[in-house]
Amino acid sequence: MPGAVVLNCDLPSVARRADDPELLFRSLPARSIVVFDEVHRLADPSGVLKIGADVFPSLKLLATGSSTLAATRTFRDSLTGRKSVVHLPPVLWSESLAGFGEPNVDRRLLRGGLPELLLADRVEPAWYAEWLDSFYARDIQALFGIRERAGFLRLLHLMLRQSGGMADYTALSQECDLSRPTVKAHLEAMRVACALTAVPPFHGGSRREIVKRPRVYAFDTGFVCFVRGWESLRDEDRGGLWEHLVLDALRTAMEPARTVSFWRDKSGREVDFVVARGRDVDAFECTIRPDRVDRRNLDAFRDAYPRGRNFVVSPFVDDAYDIRIGTHAVRAIGSADLMLLQHFR
Repeated sequence: MPGAVVLNCDLPSVARRADDPELLFRSLPARSIVVFDEVHRLADPSGVLKIGADVFPSLKLLATGSSTLAATRTFRDSLTGRKSVVHLPPVLWSESLAGFGEPNVDRRLLRGGLPELLLADRVEPAWYAEWLDSFYARDIQALFGIRERAGFLRLLHLMLRQSGGMADYTALSQECDLSRPTVKAHLEAMRVACALTAVPPFHGGSRREIVKRPRVYAFDTGFVCFVRGWESLRDEDRGGLWEHLVLDALRTAMEPARTVSFWRDKSGREVDFVVARGRDVDAFECTIRPDRVDRRNLDAFRDAYPRGRNFVVSPFVDDAYDIRIGTHAVRAIGSADLMLLQHFR
């Protein structure tokens, strides 16, 4: 970012300068872009940003952090009306992979989307284990005060192993030897720290629909494969991992006010992701091969919700095209096409 002033908040010298934010901001060039990297390391990050936004409007402030800052103990002010929140996912499949090696689906799914892993010639499994330990120490223990390291990491590993499945607090409590309230508190900390994404069920009041249990997705497929011990992928492995990348693309493409959900009935028929647009409900099926979509799922969903668009999202679709699945018109698209869908923004 040319001309930006980058302040690494991990450095004690930067923390000392931030103790007097007025003096700090007056020392910076007018109309400059000021980047606070790891801003939650400051003693009062929201106070520093509030003074910058209110008193020095000519400056543009960009604050990065490894957690959802407004929900942490260090953030004492939500900065309502003063901020815009940008979620940074791992490298999207639709992004140019120039510099990240050849755009190989298995490589992206196995390694995940952290740039240093995509750039590395070789990735050691110990890297993932070390990152998870660092995540606990850097984010969870420091920001949320959770002291049960073994129990927390045991639950985190289990959530990575079950990524894409529906959360059952009672079963998780039994498997991790933690109380049910502790499991809920730990999962909330993981969600706030962006390690997990909870996708709620979509329902319109039918008694045959799943209405409570969310699907929970890990933030990165590389860690899912690491915990599962996968060094290569079978055909049946790719579809579930590909859902993670489609979810990232949907969350990036949509307006913040919209919600990505999934749909499932008590007979087990389901649609991977759905997005409501007023009275219309769009359906998204994630598949490596567009011709492998079970029409029964779409039939059941459209019987309940006849209005809306149908999409099949595949990594191998470069130019969108129309197909028919049963009686339904379906648009086969790549994840890049999600950015172009009307009404998403």
